[in-house]
Amino acid sequence: MKQFAIALAVCLAGATSALAATPVALRPDPASGPSITLGDLFDGAGAASRVIVGNGAPAGLDAVLDAGAVQQVAHMNGLDWANATHMRRIIVRGGAVAAADTPRAEPSVTMVEVLTYAHSLAAGEVVQPADLTYGKVPAFQTPQDAPRDAAEIIGKAARRPLKSGTAVANLDVTAAQVIKRDDMIAVAFHAEGMTLTLQGKALGAAAAGETLNVMNLNSKKVIQAVAVGPDQAVVGPEAEEIKTVGLTGPVQYAANR
Repeated sequence: MKQFAIALAVCLAGATSALAATPVALRPDPASGPSITLGDLFDGAGAASRVIVGNGAPAGLDAVLDAGAVQQVAHMNGLDWANATHMRRIIVRGGAVAAADTPRAEPSVTMVEVLTYAHSLAAGEVVQPADLTYGKVPAFQTPQDAPRDAAEIIGKAARRPLKSGTAVANLDVTAAQVIKRDDMIAVAFHAEGMTLTLQGKALGAAAAGETLNVMNLNSKKVIQAVAVGPDQAVVGPEAEEIKTVGLTGPVQYAANR
């Protein structure tokens, strides 16, 4: 019985060793041809090098892969990518030419229709309806936080440069600033049918619904107001209501192109 237990332990140890994934490192600047493979992404991918994870981008453009999905595919093919920096996306340069002695398998990629950027946008640029369109991209290039409706993105500002044709993600954008630091703004007080307005200097930037400090140009006193639109803010009961329940109703943004 003791010998059987020892033999079983040896077999289990051997099986565990055989199933152990091979540690791999992400290439610092991955590039691909028409298809993106594990070999394009990782050094030391070995036999898994030809496994396809997505479609490559044309020369001069980038493809975007979901890092979590790539990690799962790598693990299924015997590779262990630790992703120590907690990357969410992997950017792959397009237009690389495969070596003549490295044949690629035919791509077998599921295409899905998602919201994409119809135009490239600069960081800070406000997304307009004409900037968005629906297009087909490989399933692996679909962000986990892809919006269901264009209304979730329109009116928000790009966090970074965004390329035409790439799938839209909620993390791409943030609330657009309607007031910038040092702007001259109108601050209104509404109560019981009465409206008072003063001119002030913004001491900080704010998106619609956010609070900022404003200096009264006449008294030089600093007051706290809530931004409601381009160079517009409110104080008093309306401001307190916005702080409590949020800004209701859409804020209209002028096209900035």
